Amino acid sequence: MRRRTYGVVVVAAAVLASAGCSSKYADDSGSSATAAAGNRAVEPVTGCGTSSWTDPADLSPTRTPARCKPLTPARQPLPKTTKLTIATGTLSAEYVAPLEVALDKGEFKKEGLDVTLKVLPTPDALPLLAKGDIDAMWAAPEAAVMNGVKDGFDIKWVAGNFSPDPKSKSGLWVKLKKGEAAADVRMAGRRMGTMIGKGSVSAYPMEKALATHGGGLDKIQYQQLGSADVLTALQNGGVDSAWLLDPVWRKVDDNPAYAFLGGQPLGEPLGGMLYGRSLLHDHVDAGVALLRAYIRTVNTYFAGDYKNDPAFTMDWEIRAGTTTRLQAAYDEAVGHQP
Repeated sequence: MRRRTYGVVVVAAAVLASAGCSSKYADDSGSSATAAAGNRAVEPVTGCGTSSWTDPADLSPTRTPARCKPLTPARQPLPKTTKLTIATGTLSAEYVAPLEVALDKGEFKKEGLDVTLKVLPTPDALPLLAKGDIDAMWAAPEAAVMNGVKDGFDIKWVAGNFSPDPKSKSGLWVKLKKGEAAADVRMAGRRMGTMIGKGSVSAYPMEKALATHGGGLDKIQYQQLGSADVLTALQNGGVDSAWLLDPVWRKVDDNPAYAFLGGQPLGEPLGGMLYGRSLLHDHVDAGVALLRAYIRTVNTYFAGDYKNDPAFTMDWEIRAGTTTRLQAAYDEAVGHQP
């Protein structure tokens, strides 16, 4: 299959710069349709020095994620409260924590935003984002997103979510057969449960894990399941393997009947905030305010050792080449029959 590359990414450094400043409003409505991103005055952000940016080409697993001082960027509330809806596939996974904390601590409210988190799977949320019926997605540049961009949807990935901790085992888990050891697992022909299916960003790291266990994206069967059903299906034999997120994998970590085969690349976020027409064009200032609140939440509540046993590190920057690597995996996975 021929590989096509579509522009989906907004460089995270530009996101941080724009999040620290605000355009002059054309009126007192809080709308910034006339204050397009290209016309914005970008200024240095107080409290965000050299540590607030890392080279996008740096894929080192030991890369220290960008951080500003706590409570920064400073709030710049909109003239009038703006209601925003963010779609997310689940509210139980830890990677959604920054949004939930921002709601709980009033960080969105400080920007003049009335934010609602709505649970919607990516395929359902995508057309709503493109039409402006929802404002953002806390998701990933899945194959469905790439296809949407190809079909003319105005969607951009504007901020990352997290990089896994080196000790994390979020990723591909298999239920061992009788007498089978982890090193002996052969994945060809097995059925795997995922939230998205073979168009998931997990196809990228999964491809590497499968290659070391006699499998491939074209040699396994996919079973798309709801977030609450993936672990259950693995435990009751509905699927042979599954992609388990934090903190779900901990429920099988100490069970010798299961084995971890591999996870997300260290130092490389594979998801985060996606904007559609509403925040890219109709309400640009609200989009900047949303990122400002998100980044401030990470700097304030998720800096350093915010918990004793980190599964991953919140990481708002997007790495160079991630979408190209994802599309290569989609070509391999989607280009074959399940």
